[in-house]
Amino acid sequence: MADLNFFQDIQATLEGETDIRENIRNAQRDLERTCRGTVALLNKVHATTTEAGIAQATEQAKARFADIRSGIKKLAALIPPEQYYRYNGMWIYTLQQAIFIAAYTTYLQHERLVTIPEVEEMLGVKVSLRGDLVEFHIGLEDLLHGMVSLTGELSRLAVNCVTHGDFARPLRIATFVTDLHSGFQLLNLKNDALRKRFDAIKYDIKKIEEVVYDISVRGLAGKKEGEPSKVEGS
Repeated sequence: MADLNFFQDIQATLEGETDIRENIRNAQRDLERTCRGTVALLNKVHATTTEAGIAQATEQAKARFADIRSGIKKLAALIPPEQYYRYNGMWIYTLQQAIFIAAYTTYLQHERLVTIPEVEEMLGVKVSLRGDLVEFHIGLEDLLHGMVSLTGELSRLAVNCVTHGDFARPLRIATFVTDLHSGFQLLNLKNDALRKRFDAIKYDIKKIEEVVYDISVRGLAGKKEGEPSKVEGS
């Protein structure tokens, strides 16, 4: 005779698992919505590449980090003890986007790469450098994914800077992206997805180099807005 209590216990476990996943999914969607809104604020820099315009967009984005931290904290509270890796596939891409937002905001403010302590402070979650954290954390590969995303956005910014008459910033962007690419080259990347994204950086670099080349041949390097270029004045 089969013990029906056995199946009832299994059903209770399945229902509990369903509830956990549904709660995580809802929290992830809320966090994703917050991240999308923050990215939209940062995208304003493409409409005006002036120092004042960039400063305004980054300040607006910084004001949203409290909501991002709150969303991550809410998500982390839903994860059963020591079961991070059982569910992390549900939010990993959203967390990578949050890391990108932290990295992009830092670059726009200081024109440098965000540090690990800064990521931890901005997002309110620890980075697991050695992969030994069992609580909610940012994995090292996820941190790198967020940083790789910088190059595509900066190549777009370099193009828009020229459109708005800012010919100095693309040169600085080119230096930063080249340095970032050199840093990634030092890593022995074994994650296939991360490796493919790193390989794509060279296309962003090529796009930026084309912008820089155009600035150079047209005599626009160091030119202030409103001044005629060497080509125009010849």
